[in-house]
Amino acid sequence: MSAAVLSLLTKSTVRIGEVPVGSARPVLIAGPCAVEPDYVETAERLRLLGVDILRGCAFKPRTRPDSFQGMGAAGLELVAEARRRTGLPVVTEVVAEDEVAIVAAVADCLQIGSRNMQNFRLLVRTGESGLPVLLKRGFSATYDEWLAAAAYIQQTGNDRVILCERGIRTFEPRTRNTLDLSAVPALRELTDLPIIVDPSHAAGRASLVPPLCRAALAVGADGLMVEAHPRPRDSWCDAEQALSLEELAPLVAWMTTG
Repeated sequence: MSAAVLSLLTKSTVRIGEVPVGSARPVLIAGPCAVEPDYVETAERLRLLGVDILRGCAFKPRTRPDSFQGMGAAGLELVAEARRRTGLPVVTEVVAEDEVAIVAAVADCLQIGSRNMQNFRLLVRTGESGLPVLLKRGFSATYDEWLAAAAYIQQTGNDRVILCERGIRTFEPRTRNTLDLSAVPALRELTDLPIIVDPSHAAGRASLVPPLCRAALAVGADGLMVEAHPRPRDSWCDAEQALSLEELAPLVAWMTTG
């Protein structure tokens, strides 16, 4: 089937909890990069702001072995409590095959991070969970490689896949990665899967996140994944790129009012 024909296909919608991703209204996924002891309180504040879906990872694959790797099982307990208290669905990362079941027990959507995009056995296990899977693009992956990774999940019979552009590695050192906004319209010609954008990991600097959010929605993204923390300077993970909740509020208002 040609790209021209594919571009005319009806875009699929994937529900995370009761929230549709891929519908007419873009969604906002927000929260701290990693779950911290005050995660439940943070989640309640995010709910009051109007966030659609919570993010927060109990397991964190990091570049350096001496970096914070997540709270593990204790973090999952906080994820479960935040989900119960707020009524909001939660996206959280899974990093190992033997952790899929315990993460799936408390999450509404499983996230595959950039470093695991081509961890094929993990892709299959997450697909077999039956939950929606948010698949981040590997920072050196082509569109075809990204879609091939999604196919590993789909071949389990699970079509509930959401693609997430989070920046690619280029020669530019002043941003953490380079946000490839062309991925959104380009993938519209290749797949009917919903596509969201994570400007936080692309930019690596909080000041760049709001304009990149606007740019992402302008090119047709189905939603945004944004790191937000009540005290960004005290964040245990990726402090430089997290918005404060006060900085997040105008973005929520803008998305709500259009």
